[in-house]
Amino acid sequence: MVDVNRSKEIQRVLIVTMAANLLVAAAKLIVGLLTGSLAMISDGANSALDSTSNVIGLIGNAIASRPPDREHPYGHRRFETLASMMVSVLLILTAWEIVKSSISRLTEGGAPQIGLMNFISMIVTLVVNIGVTTYEHRQGKRLGSEFLLADAEYTRSSILVSVTVIASLIAVRLGWVWMDAAAALIVVVLIVLAAWRIVRNAVGILVDRAALEAEAVGEIVETVAGVQKVSRVRSRGSSDDIHLDLDVQVAAPTTAEHSASIAQEIRSRLRERYSNLTDIQVNFLPTRDRPPDYALMARAEADALGLSIHEVTATTLEDGIALSMHVEVEPEQSVQSAHQMVSEFERRLLEAIPALKRVDTHIEPAHTCKYIRFDEENARMLAQSALRVAQRLYPDNQWHGLDIHGEANGGYALTLHCRVAADMPIQEAHSIAEMAETQIRAALPILQRVTIHTEPLE
Repeated sequence: MVDVNRSKEIQRVLIVTMAANLLVAAAKLIVGLLTGSLAMISDGANSALDSTSNVIGLIGNAIASRPPDREHPYGHRRFETLASMMVSVLLILTAWEIVKSSISRLTEGGAPQIGLMNFISMIVTLVVNIGVTTYEHRQGKRLGSEFLLADAEYTRSSILVSVTVIASLIAVRLGWVWMDAAAALIVVVLIVLAAWRIVRNAVGILVDRAALEAEAVGEIVETVAGVQKVSRVRSRGSSDDIHLDLDVQVAAPTTAEHSASIAQEIRSRLRERYSNLTDIQVNFLPTRDRPPDYALMARAEADALGLSIHEVTATTLEDGIALSMHVEVEPEQSVQSAHQMVSEFERRLLEAIPALKRVDTHIEPAHTCKYIRFDEENARMLAQSALRVAQRLYPDNQWHGLDIHGEANGGYALTLHCRVAADMPIQEAHSIAEMAETQIRAALPILQRVTIHTEPLE
């Protein structure tokens, strides 16, 4: 997804930087031409190139901010990478022109007229360059802009260039006239090094160098429940536009719905760790070398028939295993139709699980999400009666969170919360909830469902 605000902020930074570079370049070129300082002219040309790179950045950012389309399904962000490559080309061309001028000065001679104006203009422009570099680098980090960081690197090289030029001006004033041309050659070396750093980063992106460490990504993904192993991690893109592909091994009977939940959790955890992930593709591979998960296998077969199951329990027999579970069917379905469907489900289970010898199923109506109109006053009285039953049974358990709503068959469903000791075994807490549910339903038969939630004492 394209961040329009980010694109506008990058453009604003580039415009501010371009204005500063133009002022700096004009000051250096004017003074350099007036005094005949080759080093200052070279530095001025380098600063002028800074503003040219800003123009390239504005064009590249405008294209890169476009959303994905048919011809560019991954978006246009690599146009920003191409823009940074163009900056490096301009750097190299400038370096070549400076080399030719320096060689000409060394072979043919000539002395610049260095005065106070040279030093003042160089010191002022040096301060401006330091400010521009710091500003652009910070904004590049904040916005995750590859071009701003590359351009800041370029401008940082200008600082070194300006320091070298100031040193050459001092040397010329001391009588070492040849230092002017020599300093220009040093400027060339610094420019080429800056170009190399930009090219190295851009080429890495264009040839799909790994953007993230595969081992670190795998460690995060393998903490997700249901993931058995991460077999492959592939990443590419710039630091602010990372695309990630994962091959994840899960149990063979994992359903599509379960896989979707696992993928969602994987994406959530990865985005918590890596904020610049643009796209995450998760491919699931089935594994059959682990002990079978009978509940998962049963749910896979149930999904195939459009059934829902819960409370799946496996029991070991002398010659195999037995499975028992609750199977939910449509409430309007006839007994015969439901029985036929569940019988087909049991047959499939016996075929899919060789060790399975017996299947016990309890058929019940599925709970559907419907809005039911009911007598609010009567419901309120029922809820209060249920609360009194629970409080008589366990007066010290801080009963709260009482809620009641209508059921499709005309009855009521009630939920209630109670607090128990934090170190109480879960089995004992379940027994308390079960006892309360049983007693409430016995006292108030119109309640079709009673659900008690236990919570630790605060």
